[in-house]
Amino acid sequence: MQPVNDASNGSTDPVLTVGQRIKYWRERRGMTQEILAGLVGKSVSWLKSVEAGRLQQNPRLPILLQLAEALRVRDLSMLTGDQSMPVRMFTGPGHPALEAVRQAINATPLRPAGTVQPLDHLRGRLDAAWRVRHATADHRTALGRLLPALIRDAQLAAVMYRGEDRRRANALLAETYGLAQMFLAYQPAQDLLWRVADRALTAAQEADDPLALTCAVWFLGQAYRDSGDFEAARAINQQGMAAVQPHMVDPEVDLLAMWGALNFELAFTAARVGDAGEAWSYWEKADRVAARLPGDYYQPWTSFSRVIMGAHAVTLAVELSQAGESARQAERAVSASIPSHPRRGRHLIEVARAHRLQRDHEAVLGTLELARQAAPETIRYNGYARRMLVELVETGPAPLRPRARELADKIALMV
Repeated sequence: MQPVNDASNGSTDPVLTVGQRIKYWRERRGMTQEILAGLVGKSVSWLKSVEAGRLQQNPRLPILLQLAEALRVRDLSMLTGDQSMPVRMFTGPGHPALEAVRQAINATPLRPAGTVQPLDHLRGRLDAAWRVRHATADHRTALGRLLPALIRDAQLAAVMYRGEDRRRANALLAETYGLAQMFLAYQPAQDLLWRVADRALTAAQEADDPLALTCAVWFLGQAYRDSGDFEAARAINQQGMAAVQPHMVDPEVDLLAMWGALNFELAFTAARVGDAGEAWSYWEKADRVAARLPGDYYQPWTSFSRVIMGAHAVTLAVELSQAGESARQAERAVSASIPSHPRRGRHLIEVARAHRLQRDHEAVLGTLELARQAAPETIRYNGYARRMLVELVETGPAPLRPRARELADKIALMV
């Protein structure tokens, strides 16, 4: 299973204008002009003028970064036709541990050898790794130390165990791949991310475990949506929910939470394509599921919980470009006690996006500074945060530019 190959397409024609390239990618992604204009905070008439080549100047770098993010293209040359600007400008650099994680994933034991770990021991190591991820501000660095050995041992266990133990081992392997996907997200390793997402689903199916299956579906759906394949994201979510529906009569708490998380994923995907009614409808379904969970419950894989629903509401309003609603939701949820450094960091970035819709530059920068305090490695790799900082440095109010540049330097953003 592979993402769309963006390198071989009609947008590489050297005679195409910037506007024609933008139109090409918009139509390929199945977006209307209204949706794309809303995603980048511009009017439909502006986008029509850009696509028709009626503007005297092409869009500046900050808006090009927004368009690239919304259209899910990997290189600005796909929009400009000029010099290449690599994806790291708006998706972050590769982590120093990326190569070690890549080697572990690629070391599939076709001829297994070595000492297989007891499954209870693997379960304990995996639980500890999830705790480390949520409790550590520099979570990718912490995971980078743990993942290579954990991946190798989980892969070996899935090969060497037999019978019921093999099913348990495959469930652990699927979850390990999910944790690896958390590490790989927003890094220049799309091939690797798709590999673990695909392998996780295969392992979950081998495990014949509804919880492992919903977890793998959740991760795979995110991969589809982030690649711009919204129909595939919706389809895999719906197929996963249909597969576990028979187990939802009296589910244990983790499976119930996964059901809520998958409902929200459908909401998120609907918001990405501009369907506000469907987005808020699925959010309400997810919120009803969250209300059935214990008050202190927080699922490590998806962060689904009661406390996360306010953060999810901010995300939906921002994705739908509902400026007023996003501001209201951000005010309610900005101080939510999210018990996870990276998830709180991401939430603050979403709050910053809400402030951006209001054109409150001071609040955008202040919230991004708070996000860095909460989780430096979240803001460093998050494309939205990097894009907002580029905007502030390049075109923000003059008094804010020194602070914006200082923050950009702290997250290794070259502007």
